[in-house]
Amino acid sequence: MIIKAKPLRPIFLEWGAIIATRFFRKRFNKMIINEAEIKPGHSYILMCNHFSFMDGFLAVYLSLYGFHKKKPLSGFYIMSLKKQMEKNWWLKYIGAFSIVPGSRSAAESLSYAAELLSKQGNLLLFYPQGNLESQYVRNIEFKDGLATIVSQIKGDCQLIWCSILTEYFESTKPSVYFNLLDCGTNHDFDFEALKEKVNKHHQQAIQNNIRFTKEL
Repeated sequence: MIIKAKPLRPIFLEWGAIIATRFFRKRFNKMIINEAEIKPGHSYILMCNHFSFMDGFLAVYLSLYGFHKKKPLSGFYIMSLKKQMEKNWWLKYIGAFSIVPGSRSAAESLSYAAELLSKQGNLLLFYPQGNLESQYVRNIEFKDGLATIVSQIKGDCQLIWCSILTEYFESTKPSVYFNLLDCGTNHDFDFEALKEKVNKHHQQAIQNNIRFTKEL
């Protein structure tokens, strides 16, 4: 049985994001969003690379300034491991709902995600890698859950990928670069083409944001 979300109203999410912004500005040198076009009248799957314990906080910041300020969101949701939600009861109040990968209840979690995304203005934060990996991996591996969710969505849903990269360069504080990519909608979804598109974008984002000797 899954633990369903009991999200706060959007105004409380805004306040939380503002508090998070103040926190970030003290700890980061720059936070730069390289934008993509956000389609009106859609729900949104925000896919990000999963590389640190701060991923959720960074995604809240991105959701506020990359989405909500342009197209007001109705709800913000996160798919989270059930064991994490059992340890942290408060997660469901910020939009988290549970999944147990490989279990019989996993299908219920994926269907619940599709149900949420069938409502205009809802955003689902989704980490397709399923595991923590270095932000500098050259290839993003996708689990199959994304395709299952998209196939069940009723209505219009836009898929957005974001390669989040950090660097210090000349500062004592890291800078964060959010590299957004429009991956189309549920109506033109092609899983293999999406994976190829995301990986080309991720590799290009590394070249654009990070200074390193050209690889042969």
